[in-house]
Amino acid sequence: MVTPGIGRGLLDVVERRFLLRLIVRKELRVRYRGSVLGMAWSYVKPAIQFGVYFVALGVFLRMRDTVPDYAVYLFAGIVVMNFFGEGFGNATRSIIWNAPLINKIYLPRELFPVASLYVSAVHFFPQLVVLLVAALISGWRPTVAEVLAAVVGFLIVAMLALGLGLLFGAANVFFRDAENFVDLIVMVATWASPVLYTWGLVQAELPRWLWFVYQANPLTAAVELFHYAFWYGGTGRPALLPNGTAPIPDNLWAVGGGALVVSLVVLVVGQLVFRRLEGRFAQEL
Repeated sequence: MVTPGIGRGLLDVVERRFLLRLIVRKELRVRYRGSVLGMAWSYVKPAIQFGVYFVALGVFLRMRDTVPDYAVYLFAGIVVMNFFGEGFGNATRSIIWNAPLINKIYLPRELFPVASLYVSAVHFFPQLVVLLVAALISGWRPTVAEVLAAVVGFLIVAMLALGLGLLFGAANVFFRDAENFVDLIVMVATWASPVLYTWGLVQAELPRWLWFVYQANPLTAAVELFHYAFWYGGTGRPALLPNGTAPIPDNLWAVGGGALVVSLVVLVVGQLVFRRLEGRFAQEL
């Protein structure tokens, strides 16, 4: 006998995979209802972002002179941050968006943040294909370590986005300001990670203790893992860049492992907070 209304968190999502697929299909239909471009928006937004940043930083600020294949370097970081930003933001808003369902029937509430992350992954993979093609054109021939780096980077971002989405999604039910904080976090995270610039420039300017704080950001590790996976091989794997800094941190795998642990901790904390508050969702909504 199981007490009604008490679930097992994310384990229930695994058992109800069919229901998860239904929610994902519903979200995709609602999102693109009446849209002319439909899934093509998965390409339009990152293309515009890439164009603006490449012209502003690559051309005007001459980043392409100091970073070989700067276009691939830039797009690898944009792909990571788009996945994180969309997954985190939509997971935060998912409970509010699905209030009619939550008020009518009981089903594992975690289904909604997970479905939002799933939709973000659906948008992520077309961008990844573009990144793969660009990397191959630039001369990229991956090694096993580089492929593994891409997998680890993806897991870091997915767990971090879901963990924060569960945490802020629960808070957003009670305080609508939470989703506004999410937008600020995503904006700051884009500039606080080596997406538009190289990590060596940061290391040269920050004091040692603040540099460790910078590296402790899981998104920093995820972006660098994607750079190592898709950009580094296409540059001929040089020891130094033209500006004299190393292209990839020497402790990349140690930082990546730490980021994986931090993301897992965030996921566990987010799940615990979500389960603690989910019993009041229907009442508050």
